[in-house]
Order: sequence, then structure tokens, then C-alpha cells
Amino acid sequence: MEINSKGTVTVKVTKENCASSMGSGTLDVFATPSMIALMENAACKAVEKFLKEGESTVGTGIDVKHTKATRLGDEVTATATLIAAEGRKLTFEVTASDSVGEIGKGVHERFIINIEKFLSKL
Repeated sequence: MEINSKGTVTVKVTKENCASSMGSGTLDVFATPSMIALMENAACKAVEKFLKEGESTVGTGIDVKHTKATRLGDEVTATATLIAAEGRKLTFEVTASDSVGEIGKGVHERFIINIEKFLSKL
């Protein structure tokens, strides 16, 4: 793993990823669960090239603030930066922004897992 590796993903705000559809509120604004999922996806992108065949990562913790609403039709971009790698534990700084500016930020943790071994324990 390379510290400071970045992953970035962008999504358009649609009715499907709004609070009113996600059950996290009543308004047609980008939902907090959607922002968190986008941040997790960015973290996956940041490290996917370093994983061996048969490995993946799973999210184990997230501490974020969603500080600004984003309207329908706008785009949200999440960026994850790997800030620490301790064995299988990965820690990311995550941010999300829309066309106006930052809408959220925080810290996200993931663990590297062996897919077969992980699924066998379910």
C-alpha cells in the first residue's frame, strides 16, 4: 500500500440517492447514506490496484460529518486518501464536494480480507 494513494468517484444527485428515497429524511437532497457509500467507494478505488488476487477490503468504521445539502441534478465527488496502513487495517481521510464546495468530511477504516476465507465464516 502507498500512503497518500487517492481514489475519486462522482455521482449525479437523482431522486434515488436523495434522503426522501433512502429513508433518511423527507427532502429531495443528497442523502447522508449516499454520501457515505460514495466515500467508501472512493476508498476502495484508492487501494484496489494494491490488492492481490483473492483479496478485497471491507468497511469497519466511519466517522463523518455531512455539513451541507446538495440539490437534485448537481454532482457529488468523493475523494479518499490513504493516510495509514497498519497490517491489514487501512485508514482514509474522506471528503465529498458538490459544485458549490465541500459537503462532508471525515475518517473511514477498512480491512484487507481474503475473500474466500471471509465468505466461509458467514
